[in-house]
Amino acid sequence: MTAGIKQGFEKDLVDLAITDIHPTKKMSSNVKYGRKYSQILSSIREVGLIEPPVVALCYKTRKYLLLDGHLRIMALSELGEERVTCLVSVDDEGYTYNKYITRLSAIQEHKMIVKALDAGVSEAKLAAALNLDMSTIRNKKNMLDGVCQDVIDLLKDKIMSGSVFRLLKKMKPTRQIRVAMIMNDQNRYSYLYVKSLLDGTPAEQLVDGNKIKKLSPAALEKRMRLEEENILLTDDLKVLDGSYGEDMVNLSLVQSYLKRIINNDKVADYLKRHHGDIHDKFSEIIEIDFLKMTNVS
Repeated sequence: MTAGIKQGFEKDLVDLAITDIHPTKKMSSNVKYGRKYSQILSSIREVGLIEPPVVALCYKTRKYLLLDGHLRIMALSELGEERVTCLVSVDDEGYTYNKYITRLSAIQEHKMIVKALDAGVSEAKLAAALNLDMSTIRNKKNMLDGVCQDVIDLLKDKIMSGSVFRLLKKMKPTRQIRVAMIMNDQNRYSYLYVKSLLDGTPAEQLVDGNKIKKLSPAALEKRMRLEEENILLTDDLKVLDGSYGEDMVNLSLVQSYLKRIINNDKVADYLKRHHGDIHDKFSEIIEIDFLKMTNVS
């Protein structure tokens, strides 16, 4: 019988006075000038508290410790709130909650904004909640206009700047897809990297070939050659990765066979006398720890 899944939180939320919640880390007063705090403050002011702070009950002191939500508590205090509804953790290790947080990708943020707007939230309300100006909201809303669906699927969970998609829009769909595949293969999503791929794109693969930045033939050839070499290198790595498991099995079998040869005194003595170099090489191979080599990174 398998053990049940351990519950991480109490079933019921608790309503606590903010003054009764004890922070587990000291917050600098300078955080109030940061963008993250400003966004949290604006969001709570406009739409209320969306995610409750996480607390844990210290059974010795009977006090609640704040594990996650220090900025939210600061914002609530600044807005004059005296009480807050909290999620109660059965574990008091605060680091656990931030350890597995995944940042929102540009495409996920775009979808969130579009969904809110479609639900009837005004651009002004959304801008106020996210502490952004309305032009930024519009840019995020229209970010994927002109980007083909295959590219959206390839990059939907990748963390990158929204400005990358402005570069992709300058390319035709087939080139967009190729660039997105290169980005994933190389695990590189920076604006400058995509800009270099755009600069190396032939005019016929651009939406407006006449507006391509003029490069000398030598510079263009160099960019294209580097891109081709990157692609070939990535393909080679994929081939090696695909055959890695089988190669390791074969190496283990060969090593096992050579151990049997070297451990046979008569065979080992014959090799020493007549083929010393082969004996030494076999002895060297059987001493290699292939498992340890593969764990080096």
